Order: sequence, then C-alpha cells, then structure tokens
Amino acid sequence: MTKTHASTHLWDRLAIGLSGLCLVHCVGTTVLLAFMSAFGGLLGSHWIHEIGLSLAMILGAFALGRGMLEHGFMMPSSVGGLGLGVMAGSLTLPHNGTEAAATMIGVLILALGHDLNRRGTAHPFGRRG
Repeated sequence: MTKTHASTHLWDRLAIGLSGLCLVHCVGTTVLLAFMSAFGGLLGSHWIHEIGLSLAMILGAFALGRGMLEHGFMMPSSVGGLGLGVMAGSLTLPHNGTEAAATMIGVLILALGHDLNRRGTAHPFGRRG
C-alpha cells in the first residue's frame, strides 16, 4: 500500500464513520420525534398532573409533618405547604405555559420547604424525639 493509498484509505474510513454517525442521528431523531408525538399527549394530560400533585401532597404531608414533630420548627411545613398550594393552584390555569411555569415555581418552593425540614432536623436547637 502506497502512502497516497493509505491516506485515501484513512479519509474513506473517516467518511464512512461520519456517514454512520449521520445515519444514527437521522434514525435516532426520527424515533425520538415519533416517541414524543405518541407520548406527548399522554405526558401533558391533565390527570398526570393531578396524580403527581396527589403523590406530592401525600409525601409532603408525611415528610414535613414528621419533620415538624421531630425538630419542632413550623417554617419548613409552612413553606412546603405554600409550594403545594401553588402547585394545586396551577391546575386551574390554562395549558398555555402558565400552568407549567406556576407548577415549577410551586415545586421549587416545596423543595425549599423540604430542604428547610432537612436542615431543621440537623439544627442543634431542634427537638430530638
């Protein structure tokens, strides 16, 4: 094999590899778009949000309530309850992006409540048992 032939062979291998990546990209994009099209309506369904909110309320009540009994601080439960309220209120908003924005704000407030709850448990002045 001559030097020119080896160089051409390398460029051909690179081109074949690039063609393979292109094929993977095209097939992957098509499959992903088909998947999103098929399940996008399901994931955006109103009942998914209601089930998620119900689970968040149950878990939030348990975790935040248990933390309040353990450390005696009410602020984590209050902040978490506010977050759950914002999430519940978002279900009444139209599906034009405002519902998603309000839900995300509520989730962040709820996460703050859970973080405060976690910190309250580790606080030296918190009630222990």
